[in-house]
Amino acid sequence: MISVAASELLPALQSAEIRRGDLIALSIAVGRGLGIAVTNADGKPQQWSVAADPLPGSSSVTGQPNLINLVAAIEAALRPRWVWWSIETPEALVRAGLRVATCWDVAAVHRLLFGGWQADPALVWATLRDLDLSAIPELGQLSLLAGVADQEADGGDRETPTRPDGYLRPEWAGGGWATTPARLAAWSACALQAAIQQRTRLENLHTGGDALATARSESAAELLCAELATDGLPVDRRRAEELIAAAAGNRPTDTAEELAIRARRDRGVLQHVRSGSEETDLRNPAQVRRMLAETGIDVPDTRSWRLQPFVGAHPVVEALLAWRKNERIATTYGYRWLDTNVGPDDRLRGAWSGCDGAAGRMTAQAGLHNLPAELRPAIAAEAGYVFVRADLGQIEPRVLAAVSGDSALIRASDEDDLYAPVAARLGVERPVAKVAILAAMYGQTSGVAGEALKGMESAYPVAMRYLRAASDAGKAGRPVRTYGGRLVRIGAPPTGLPEAQLRAALAARGRFARNAVVQGAAAEFFKAWAVTLRARAAPLGARIVLCLHDELLVHTPIEQGSAVADLLVSCLAETASRFKPDRPVRFVADVSIVNRWSEAKETAPKAAVDPPLNE
Repeated sequence: MISVAASELLPALQSAEIRRGDLIALSIAVGRGLGIAVTNADGKPQQWSVAADPLPGSSSVTGQPNLINLVAAIEAALRPRWVWWSIETPEALVRAGLRVATCWDVAAVHRLLFGGWQADPALVWATLRDLDLSAIPELGQLSLLAGVADQEADGGDRETPTRPDGYLRPEWAGGGWATTPARLAAWSACALQAAIQQRTRLENLHTGGDALATARSESAAELLCAELATDGLPVDRRRAEELIAAAAGNRPTDTAEELAIRARRDRGVLQHVRSGSEETDLRNPAQVRRMLAETGIDVPDTRSWRLQPFVGAHPVVEALLAWRKNERIATTYGYRWLDTNVGPDDRLRGAWSGCDGAAGRMTAQAGLHNLPAELRPAIAAEAGYVFVRADLGQIEPRVLAAVSGDSALIRASDEDDLYAPVAARLGVERPVAKVAILAAMYGQTSGVAGEALKGMESAYPVAMRYLRAASDAGKAGRPVRTYGGRLVRIGAPPTGLPEAQLRAALAARGRFARNAVVQGAAAEFFKAWAVTLRARAAPLGARIVLCLHDELLVHTPIEQGSAVADLLVSCLAETASRFKPDRPVRFVADVSIVNRWSEAKETAPKAAVDPPLNE
């Protein structure tokens, strides 16, 4: 390891012949410094550390501006693929105003390779070295209080990150890596080793898709998540207050007023029931079911979809369904939610993750993935900006065509409406064809779905074999891998179940597995599209501010609205060609340019829309 001044690091990297796209591992700690690790042109590892000394004239005592400027200079000159352990590093960079182009996120790639959510450095390191995961050393209270002699009891050098038995030292993994510049460099070297081993494992995967490309896009998705969390979603606070008031009542001044408003909200439902039911607790499903029974509506549960057919039977049903929407806003998306999550700059912020730990869908906190439709009018572009919104159409059946390689289903994807040619091939109406495809992907075999499935085996045999193979693996408790290489764990059912329960448990695992290979691949495709747009739209000053299932919302300078709309379409075609280069499946999206998110509910094709005037 070589300790260098900030001005010496970039020339050192250039001397090592680091070029565009080469791996540069980075660890950074505020007030300490940063560590860099690379493999040079001769294949030899090299490490450098830089202490966090402020630049001359800097008012910072931490040296953070110096560190960020140094990383920015390397990014501009070399455009490497940065390697780091997890999202914490890009989060620090983004908060400081630096957005890099590409990276290799070790934690994200671990989740891709090995499934699940947990991806701390100690686990990643032990897994890649095939060590006993149950023996990973932990840093407990006794270790914290131990003296130097105890810490050296393993016979190794505690200034190195690994123990003689191959595991990472728990004191390093627990934060000790950030105490000195030299340790930062050694920690970066470990991350680089992990990335290289991950790359080797990915090269040996044979899943039909390009697992290395998936790893790169999953890593870029973590970059996007760091940016989403920092940028936030633009909110019209005044409109949000109005919408919350319409659903939940005016903002209460104290607890007593809050309870009074809640009681008035309840009376909107209870006024429709006879005497004796006025004390029903609408938040208690059993009491609600009893109240409904007294009005002549006998249902096994009180789920909204169950009650919907009874809207005309008694006024209490419609009132109850409306109350539930208002109650959800009052309790989950009310004034407290607004005050807690929307900042002084009128941006809604929450933490984001590129993977849910299962099939790989993105997740978000602060209600960003579950915002009620009633509040969408409050999501408004800032003055001088518009939203360019794109929603993928029929993504799962199109993904099924791609991952299975079924030529007939691929031909169907050439149409704007994939279900129309499927209906013609099956000789059924379009709604029946839609049910048939969804039933195949979700493993529904009874009732209307079972009838609709007839003909799918002969019409689309390759797609059905692909789904059946996943289902068989799930029933056997074996994990499945998506087209892009993500491991989805299934797990065997509990032992000792009665025969009927065992059959049901196995069937459920089969349904989960067949759906996971489609949903997981769809998530991979969506993220690849999103990060492609992220890269292409940056020069236009446009930023993605929301990723919702199959939908992107891009905050765009008003004069660039049409250009970004075109980009969304061209990036979709680019992603499709990379996803399945031998026979690209056609993917479609509704693209619109709007001022408020709610205006995108009735979208028009991209070519038919013009930028609106900003409000």
